[in-house]
Amino acid sequence: MKKLFIFALCLTALASCNEGAKKTENAARAERDSLNQVIAQKDDEINDMMTTLIDIEDGFREITDAQNRVTLAKQGEGTNSKQRIAENFQYIQSMMQQNKDLIAKLQQQARESSIKGDKLKKIIASLQEQMEKKDLQIAEMQAQLDLKDIHINELNNEINTMQDDARAMKSENDAQAQKLQEQDKQLNTAWFVYGTKDELKKQQILTKDGLFSKSKILQGNFNREYFTKIDIRVDRDIKLYSKDAKVLTSHPASSYRLTADANKQLILRINDPIAFWSTSKYLVIQVK
Repeated sequence: MKKLFIFALCLTALASCNEGAKKTENAARAERDSLNQVIAQKDDEINDMMTTLIDIEDGFREITDAQNRVTLAKQGEGTNSKQRIAENFQYIQSMMQQNKDLIAKLQQQARESSIKGDKLKKIIASLQEQMEKKDLQIAEMQAQLDLKDIHINELNNEINTMQDDARAMKSENDAQAQKLQEQDKQLNTAWFVYGTKDELKKQQILTKDGLFSKSKILQGNFNREYFTKIDIRVDRDIKLYSKDAKVLTSHPASSYRLTADANKQLILRINDPIAFWSTSKYLVIQVK
């Protein structure tokens, strides 16, 4: 009996130890997860700030490159040189504003970050100082250009006027080109129709004044919608889907010929388009 009692005590102690170990393990896991979350958050914050910092450094480098281009352009003369100076100054001003905005963004990121340290503050202070030096350099460069009678605002206005003139000229040229294209298209457009005698009469393409009068072609108010439009530079063969055909409109006989295909159906082949369409841009063919 005494042995059983001791055994029961041992089991109870063991169970208590296991439960304590589980609680300890769970607490350690929770602490580890919390630590990993903090680390991940800090990593994200660091990555965001590093991206902003790289953008700022790239901006400073591009500003310096543009300053060098202005210096080179000052050594030249003429409108082209002044135009390059004005364009680069516009770019510098744009990049300066972009960098100022990025530095403000970095300051906001630093304020909201859980990462606190003097090193980050020193980096931001150094960037602000660099920005102030750039402002002075640009102002000095502007003053030097003013002494040489190169006024950026006036140049910008001249460039804008030149660009407006160029756009207006391009628009005018495009309109003229479009007009010429339409004229060319009209000059090279023709219309043809084929049909039986009754079909052509029905569309008022073939008409008679009286019972014994000769048939007239394309007189009066004929149905133009019944015709097919073609480009005379491209379309030279017209399939007639008939074994019997007669050209009713006037076209030089030497400019075309009627030939039969494998099914003995006729095709009108135009071998001299200029001569063929010189008399009329309308072609009427009567088939059976």
